Amino acid sequence: MHKLIRTLGFAMLGLSLASCRLIYVPDVQQGNLLAKKTVDQLQPGMTKRQVLVLMGSPSVNSPFNQNQWDYVSTQQHRGGNVKVRTLTLTFNNDVLVRTDGDFFAEDAQKLVDDTKKYHASYPVDETKGDKSTGGASSGKDGGDNGGGEDDGH
Repeated sequence: MHKLIRTLGFAMLGLSLASCRLIYVPDVQQGNLLAKKTVDQLQPGMTKRQVLVLMGSPSVNSPFNQNQWDYVSTQQHRGGNVKVRTLTLTFNNDVLVRTDGDFFAEDAQKLVDDTKKYHASYPVDETKGDKSTGGASSGKDGGDNGGGEDDGH
């Protein structure tokens, strides 16, 4: 009986904390995150291949309409309203003819800048610990690295 009362008490405490928003709710970003300077490089007359190299793969590529690519991004800040941004590229004979959309509303560039704060702000040696960069374990120094000859005795 005491165990049931304790469990119900913890459940009530959890619900009250959730309703007060004391529980952390993360920002959710999904879809394509495009930089304005990248989109500004789009020009009518570019081929699909050139656009693909510049922009990356579209979020939506319908098999029924090969002449339209949609880049879609959704953002939800701390459990609030979901903001949807779209950029539609229209092609004719594999050549870009038109761009439409509201992808760069007022705060889209701020979103791109906010992603930079999650990158390391201190010097990082990305090759440290990489065994393919040479050194004593590369086997080129003639030392015994476990891959030498074994006579079986």
